[in-house]
Amino acid sequence: MPTVRVGTASPASGPTTAATLRHLAGLAHRAASQSIDILLLPEAYIGGYPRGTAFGAVIGERPFQGREEFAKYFDQAVDLGDTVGAGAGAGAKWVKKELPSDDDAPRGDGTREELEKIASDTGVFIVTGIIERVGGSLYCAVVYVCPKAGIIGKRRKVMPTGTERLCWAQGSPATLKAVSTTIRGQRVNLAAAICWENYMPFVRQALYEQNINLYLAPTADGRDAWMSLMRTIGVEGRCYVVSSNMAVRKDNTPGAPSQAISARSRARRSSTITDEGFEIALPGPSPARHRRRKSVFDEDGNEIVLGCDEENGIDQNGADSRVSARQQSALKTDTWVSRGGSSIVSPFGDVLAGPQWEDDEGIVFADIDLRDCIRGRLDLDTAGHYSRNDSFNFSVNGLDLDPLPY
Repeated sequence: MPTVRVGTASPASGPTTAATLRHLAGLAHRAASQSIDILLLPEAYIGGYPRGTAFGAVIGERPFQGREEFAKYFDQAVDLGDTVGAGAGAGAKWVKKELPSDDDAPRGDGTREELEKIASDTGVFIVTGIIERVGGSLYCAVVYVCPKAGIIGKRRKVMPTGTERLCWAQGSPATLKAVSTTIRGQRVNLAAAICWENYMPFVRQALYEQNINLYLAPTADGRDAWMSLMRTIGVEGRCYVVSSNMAVRKDNTPGAPSQAISARSRARRSSTITDEGFEIALPGPSPARHRRRKSVFDEDGNEIVLGCDEENGIDQNGADSRVSARQQSALKTDTWVSRGGSSIVSPFGDVLAGPQWEDDEGIVFADIDLRDCIRGRLDLDTAGHYSRNDSFNFSVNGLDLDPLPY
């Protein structure tokens, strides 16, 4: 059976939405040159992930500056010409371009048409995270862009995580609908769970129930533990898993929220930024004889104390020979707001490509044999013979869970 080549990357959003779309076009052309059939890009790639900001909001107060910051972020989002639709949009009518338009021009701001053109020109099936504005609300969404049929589906994140709830509305679970395409004669049933939706067992089960063989996980989570989850999903769902997360340098974070981070990091050199976007001020230098040993903070907030010279274990390259690989990683991430970690996993939990740490330029890919999804069902089918559906009943409001055929 012919294989399908799937790819992913860890690009940061550009300084503007137009710049991000140009970069996406370049990535798609590069993917085409490497014969990649399906390319996954990160959560919120178009529109930007507002890492490190709370828009000035605290309980009981929302100051003008924070509101203005949100307004600028709103401006970076795109209008795909859809409706609110109780968080579900217009569904099939939007996909089929059947919604009315006042002047017979395309609905929205042209982003949909630009994405469809990129896919058509390159022949690459593109799945990308996007921040969508509808009315006065923003949704964290994913679009499925087929090179032949255009956009064949869109879904909105059902549960924004933590402070994301301040700026993103909740999408409807009806948008968890899987889509199908045919590539190299193979039927690909694919669906996306966005970031920490992947930690929601019912969301995962909603995708498994639809008989998907390609599970997509655009995310903003760059922690080591994320790979464990991706491998678990591969085994649990007997499907291929592709994950994508931005690798963002401190001096290259897009949008107003990140510019604030960059300005702080330049103004105060003796500081570090955690994965959650919090700045931690470190002690400044003191006289050499009594100098406090250098330290950094790892992704879990633990301080790692380092020596000051070769006598204390620092080699000529500045690396501490006494610390672990994990601690060395913490040193390296001082220049990154987000480390990336995009990857591809098999239906048996094997890592086929990645994780792509601290690489905002490359594309990783793997040739996948979709028959492995069927081979894996011999002993595990969480939506079928392994589900005990005689005892457990599963349903999702507004979502048809009838399995797609292979």
